[in-house]
Formats: sequence, C-alpha cells, structure tokens
Amino acid sequence: MSHLSAEKKANIFKTYGEKEANTGSIEAQIAMLTERINHISNHLKTNKKDFSSQRGLMQMVGRRKRLLQYLTRSDLASYRALIEKLGLRK
Repeated sequence: MSHLSAEKKANIFKTYGEKEANTGSIEAQIAMLTERINHISNHLKTNKKDFSSQRGLMQMVGRRKRLLQYLTRSDLASYRALIEKLGLRK
C-alpha cells in the first residue's frame, strides 16, 4: 500500500543512514517521514475532504517534529546538516 518502492526506500536509507540496513537511525527515519509527508500533502491538494489522510498527516508531522527535537538535543551539527539536505527550514 506504500507509494515508495523497495529501491526508493533503500536509496533513502543509504543516503541518510549511511547503509541500506541502517533503517533505525534518526536521520533515516526523519527522511522517510518527510517523503511520506510530501506524498500525502500532494494527495490532499487534490482530495481536500479526505479527513482520515489529513489526520494521518498531522500524526506524521508530530512524529517528525519529536524526532527533530531529539536530534537537536543529541547532535546539533547532524540536525543542521539534515535540515539543509531535506530543505525543511527556510
């Protein structure tokens, strides 16, 4: 049911988690959530009354926010590099 193929996921984990098998790193989790958030945001632009997807989007945004706060506390340099790569803050 996922919009991401296995190759796309492996590429994200390799880029942000240093290895394809490193799926638990904070950077890789944030990158995966960002991909899903972008996909659902595009879906909601055309389907404005899809409230269940809107609720799921809000939950994912909250989860990403908590992970980013953790990364800020634990490794500020990694946080700054990640938001620059993903283009989250302006």
